[in-house]
Amino acid sequence: MTDQEEQSLKEAKRKEKRATEEIEQLAREQARRKANLAREQAIEEDQKERETKRAEKRATEEIRQSARDQARRIDTLTREQAIAEAQEARKLKAKKQSRG
Repeated sequence: MTDQEEQSLKEAKRKEKRATEEIEQLAREQARRKANLAREQAIEEDQKERETKRAEKRATEEIRQSARDQARRIDTLTREQAIAEAQEARKLKAKKQSRG
């Protein structure tokens, strides 16, 4: 084999090795991108799930608060009616006493 043939053979082997390394590098990069994407999607799903739970909790608390507010309004109205009835009863009693 001549020097030129040997050099051509070495150059061909170097190119083949470089091509193989590039393919391996591309495969590693693709695997890394795929892993990153999967990780990001998992984080996104977790965030969506947490937000859903927060929204459900918030809705439940709003319903409870509304029920407490309504009960308080009813209680206040009942008390006000009892006070008004008591005042009316006192007025009637005072009228009867002043007449009688």
